[in-house]
Amino acid sequence: MVIIYTSPGCASCRKAKQWLKDNNIEFVEKNIFTSLLNEKEIKYILSRCENGTEDIISVRSKAFQSLKKGIDDLSTKELVELIQKNPSILKRPIMLSKKSLVVGYDDDEITMMIPSDLRKVCEETCNDSCPNYEVCGKLRVEEVQPTMNVNLQQ
Repeated sequence: MVIIYTSPGCASCRKAKQWLKDNNIEFVEKNIFTSLLNEKEIKYILSRCENGTEDIISVRSKAFQSLKKGIDDLSTKELVELIQKNPSILKRPIMLSKKSLVVGYDDDEITMMIPSDLRKVCEETCNDSCPNYEVCGKLRVEEVQPTMNVNLQQ
C-alpha cells in the first residue's frame, strides 16, 4: 500500500497516480490542501527523508521565500507548524510505502514502489520469446547498451 500526497492541478501527481494504477499498486491519496497533515505524520515523512528537509521542501515556493529565517534554523515543531499552515511548501507528489519514499515523478525512482520480487520476475521474463519483446524489452536493451558503451570508452 502506498500513500500519495498530492495537490490539485499538479501534473506530476496525475502521472504518479496513473503509474500506480497502471502497475496495480494500491494507494491512498491525500490532498495536502484539503486534509490537514498531523504532527506525527509530518515527522514520520521527515524521518524517512535521506537528505533531511531538502528532500520534501520546495525552496521555490512562496511560503519558503517568505521565511524570515533559513529552514535549517527552524525547530522540528516550527517546521511541522510551517508545513501545516503552508502545505504548498511541500514538493509533490510524495509517495510513501513501507520500504520507500519517492518525491516527485521520476520513472526510475517510482519503480521502487514495485516490490523487488515482482521487479525480478519482470527482468527474468523479459526476453525475445515474449510476444511484447519488440515493443518494450528490445527498447530496454537498446537503452542500456549505449550507456554501457559510453562507460566502457571512458
